[in-house]
Parts: sequence; C-alpha cells; structure tokens
Amino acid sequence: MRRWIILTVAALVLVGGATAGAFAAGWLPFGGGSLHGSAIDPPLPIVDAPLIGADGSEVRLADFRGKVVVLYFGYTYCPDVCPTTLANVARALKELGKRAEDVQVVMITVDPDRDTPEITQEYVSRFDPSFVGLGGDVERIREVATGMGVYFEKQERGSAGGYLVDHTATVLVLDRNGDLRLMLPYGLTGEQIANDLRWALKQ
Repeated sequence: MRRWIILTVAALVLVGGATAGAFAAGWLPFGGGSLHGSAIDPPLPIVDAPLIGADGSEVRLADFRGKVVVLYFGYTYCPDVCPTTLANVARALKELGKRAEDVQVVMITVDPDRDTPEITQEYVSRFDPSFVGLGGDVERIREVATGMGVYFEKQERGSAGGYLVDHTATVLVLDRNGDLRLMLPYGLTGEQIANDLRWALKQ
C-alpha cells in the first residue's frame, strides 16, 4: 500500500510533460555536494515488462542490473525536450570519465507508432554510442511507464511528423539492484546530472 501511495504522489507531480521540471530537488548532502534531483528512500521496485531492442530481442530493465541505469521516456520526433535532455546526459557521462562504465543510459520510446526499436536505437546512438533505445507495443510501454509515475499521451496537433506526444520530462535513475532511486528534473546541466550520478554510484 505504501508503495502505491508514493507512486501516486510521484505521478501527480510528474504529469505534464516538461513541467515536470518543477519537481522539488532533494538537496540531500553527500560527499560530492548536494543532490539536484530527488532521492527515493527507500528505493522502489519497478514494473519490468519485456520491451524490444533494436535486434528484435526481448529486453528487460533487469538485464542491466549491476549498473546504475539512467532511464528516459522520449521519442525521436520530439522537437526540443528530448534532444536537450539526451545531450545533457551524454555530457554527464563525459564528466564521469571511467566511472561512466558503471552507468547504462536507456531511452524507451513513447511513440512506438513511428519509432521502431531500430529507429529509437539509431536516434539515441547519435548522442552516445553506448546509449540503448527500446520500443515495443504501446500498452507494454505504458505498463512500464505508469509503474514509475511516467505519463505520455499523443496530441493530434500540427507538426512536421503530424502530431506531438506530451510526456513526462523527468529522468529516472535506477540503482544497481534495478530499483527506482532518483528522479532528475528537466533542465539540469550535464555537470549537475553527473553530480547526482556520482551519488547514485555510491549507493
């Protein structure tokens, strides 16, 4: 019951696309300074339904256990929020240096009608070749997203691709056990993201 209360609160805070940047920072002190995101304590288990990788194989987030996972729900037609966020995450990995080997960045598309797993993988690889892109059935994606308080909805309004997708802009961080440990609001710089990832790597 407690888990669902926390997730419901998180969902209410996160819903609304880029406005998720208003999510309050945790400001927990640690050796490297203060967190810019919000720590989840205790960490929360996630819904880990199988998704599809670029090679057509089933992939679960549990496959990345042992690493800190930086998880983002976005799409390739996103005009601003997604490319900005992924560029800042790529900068954060450079800031981490060798420690980036213990971090796996994953983007799950929220637009599977246009983003095949192959297209999603190609897109995220432009930011860093180590990034992983996942796709699959929209209901499966929604199951995973909703379990972490992530919202997305197609908006039938004019754009180059025919429509846009409103979605939570928050970056989620899973710990080495695969549990939700940290939420990073939209708009953090690469340096700020790297700061919080150093904390996550120590947990």
